[in-house]
Amino acid sequence: MVEQILQKAKIDHTGLQINALEGIIPEGITTEQIYKTLALTGDKTGPVIGIVPISAHLSEKKLAKLSGNKKVSMIPQKDLEKTTGYVHGANNPVGIRQKHNYPIFIDQSALDLDQMIVSAGEVGHSIQIKAQDLADFVKASFEDLVE
Repeated sequence: MVEQILQKAKIDHTGLQINALEGIIPEGITTEQIYKTLALTGDKTGPVIGIVPISAHLSEKKLAKLSGNKKVSMIPQKDLEKTTGYVHGANNPVGIRQKHNYPIFIDQSALDLDQMIVSAGEVGHSIQIKAQDLADFVKASFEDLVE
């Protein structure tokens, strides 16, 4: 689905089979390129999306400030699918943007990479895409999000 959306929009990307949770990473890919899409809820704005390197910790304080909230907290796993449309491990900015107008923030470290990798909407499926192309398509901004 995510790949079809990107193909229709003529956005260059590559589909990959990755399950970083289980350590299944293709040759030539480094964990620095893999980003996780986190869904949080703000005390003022409701849902907000933060995208950070898989090995990093999202700073809830920084995300709250950027999104106009006093505080943000992770959406409980049991509420995730009804909020974003995806299960834990499959959240992706492309699919979320198609269904919802939640604010999306990408950690600025992605700008240092030629390509970043995010989930494609199913556990084990990912897409490799230029960070700027992704940000433009999902109307995201690059910010300092990590602790």
